[in-house]
Amino acid sequence: MNKFPFSAVLLAAGSSSRMQGDLKQLLPLPTQAGEEPAVRVTARALLAAQPEEVVVVTGHRGREVMQALEELPVTFAPNPRHTQGQMTSVMAGLAALTAPCSAVMICLADLVMVQPEDYRELAQLFAQLPRDAILIPFHAGKRGNPVTFAASRVPEVLAGTINPGCRRLIEDHPADVVRHEFSHGRFCTDMDTPQDYQSIRAQMVNSAAA
Repeated sequence: MNKFPFSAVLLAAGSSSRMQGDLKQLLPLPTQAGEEPAVRVTARALLAAQPEEVVVVTGHRGREVMQALEELPVTFAPNPRHTQGQMTSVMAGLAALTAPCSAVMICLADLVMVQPEDYRELAQLFAQLPRDAILIPFHAGKRGNPVTFAASRVPEVLAGTINPGCRRLIEDHPADVVRHEFSHGRFCTDMDTPQDYQSIRAQMVNSAAA
């Protein structure tokens, strides 16, 4: 099967306001390489899926996030407006893309359960859809991430003025939205609270021990 050319914007600029003082991008998680920051776990999974390019958007404690990704082949896009909402980070990341590709995934730094084959499956699913499709993963009725859309849509997203970014794109083109139901919940398992972190950490410890 031919590899479908996609790029990824990895959002890692937020302040983790619900994490009670911790920055979720930097929380340590057990991997085969030892304890690694969450953002590195996610970035390595993305890179293993062989995208054309990964742009990491930084903001809050951006220098530390960049240090957590040392030696990985990613590009950084600082977002000085990150306190104004996630969509400013989406736009900063899209504006920094340079490699030719057919689709773009908007990925979250705390989706550490997603595996390389999951990203590849999303890319192959998108390759079979109409060119203007907007692909969103679901599990048990819950919306997940990443959102995937054609690279040709990037100028449209960057030109948004009200609720710019993916939300506006989805609202303006409901007929193009494809909601794909997955049998697993990895696309919906994020780390917003300390309880989420402890649950995910326990799952990863058990998986490593299996």
